[in-house]
Amino acid sequence: MATGEIEIIINKLEILNEVSKLPFNLRKYQKPKEQLRLQHRYIDLRFPEMQNVLRQRSKMVHNMRKFLVEEHSFVEVETPTLFCRTPGGAREFVVPTHHSGLFYSLVQSPQQFKQMLMAGGIDRYFQIARCYRDEATRPDRQPEFTQLDIELSFTSLNGIINLIELLLIKTFDGKLPKLPFKRITYMEALESYGTDKPNLRYDLKLKNVSSLFSQSSTDTNFGAFVLPYTSKLVKLTAKYKEKINEIRKKYNVRVVLNENISKEIGHEINEEIKSIIGEENDIILSVGDKKNVCLCLGEIRNVLTAVLELKSLIKINDDLEPFWIVDFPLFEMGEDGLQPCHHPFTAPHPDDLHLLNTDPLKVRSLAYDIVLNGHEIGGGSVRIHNAELQERILKMLNIDSSKLSHFMNALKSGCPPHAGIALGIDRLMAVLCTAESIRDVIAFPKSHDGKDPLSGAPNKISSDDQKYYHIKSTET
Repeated sequence: MATGEIEIIINKLEILNEVSKLPFNLRKYQKPKEQLRLQHRYIDLRFPEMQNVLRQRSKMVHNMRKFLVEEHSFVEVETPTLFCRTPGGAREFVVPTHHSGLFYSLVQSPQQFKQMLMAGGIDRYFQIARCYRDEATRPDRQPEFTQLDIELSFTSLNGIINLIELLLIKTFDGKLPKLPFKRITYMEALESYGTDKPNLRYDLKLKNVSSLFSQSSTDTNFGAFVLPYTSKLVKLTAKYKEKINEIRKKYNVRVVLNENISKEIGHEINEEIKSIIGEENDIILSVGDKKNVCLCLGEIRNVLTAVLELKSLIKINDDLEPFWIVDFPLFEMGEDGLQPCHHPFTAPHPDDLHLLNTDPLKVRSLAYDIVLNGHEIGGGSVRIHNAELQERILKMLNIDSSKLSHFMNALKSGCPPHAGIALGIDRLMAVLCTAESIRDVIAFPKSHDGKDPLSGAPNKISSDDQKYYHIKSTET
């Protein structure tokens, strides 16, 4: 027929499988709530959107493999999932064995394995790796996730960045800006946007006004920043003011809204701020510990953007804008002393090696993150390939190097200089598909509380299994 339809005359009809009543209908509108869809994911997968996402994901991973293997001679190597506890990293899932008191850990990443592959002469490694972290679940984080894991010998920070830019250009098929991507330092990102993964698609920046306060000359940790927004039409409701107050408490800093600055800070300083940022701007001021002030205003920036976007007072462009953040600190101060900003195997910047003993918090690292539209889609670093330097860093972090003897021996065997990166496949897909959550681009995801609605996992095991694995439950 002209319409493309076909008339069928049935000679025989055989029902292959009878369908019982479905828990929900496959309709474009009025979709059921996510919990119900995840509980019956095998039906939810029939929606055209899910079909399209999984096919796109398959094509993206195929293009990545093709680029690395055919164009750059990388070797795909599978590494173990069951491993030993890694000190100094994210919290890991432990796996009991039938040997009393002995446990595996699920790897949070193949970090040690890929570095040992470099020591073994596999100079160009990659893997579509499954990783596991026992951390709080968020829209962009799952307890188990997939990453493109890459490690390369005899390269540099610029070398690995150039490789990944070419990879992403091929993967995104012409949707990204021309090379090279923009680079900004960690401190620039923190002081301009209040985060190390800013969204650059709209122009709303923090402004440093610390010099207007007397504390800035006596306290190096002191900071005063304002967040200007260019509209007198926005009045923050009680709901948003309460949200801002919650953020302020989280970072333990002082936050003053536009209408209260003269009263709380002083008319003279208010006038000076206005002369810097312009009379037409409303502002939110925060003072206190510099890093916390910036992080606080960064979260408030997200809240304010939502208000401005709702009233069509801010333009957020639709472009994909990837960029690199470099010059991260090597260390940050934790509750128990120094802790790594990236991981314990990240190389310090060679220009800052002299500060390791005298001022370690000022030492920069050779780490790098790639950020896309407010999402960190990948991160990596040049690694420490010298066993002596690695031992020194572990000692500064109060990590017992004897627990990493296998790794230290690999470095001592003549390990070449190397660097690597991991790209989050789930996050990349979520950005590509403009999905609100990475759960929308994973075939069988965990729910927001880290559970599996489909099977009910994690669930209890029998008393016989507990006995076999030498587990004693404390549940009453």
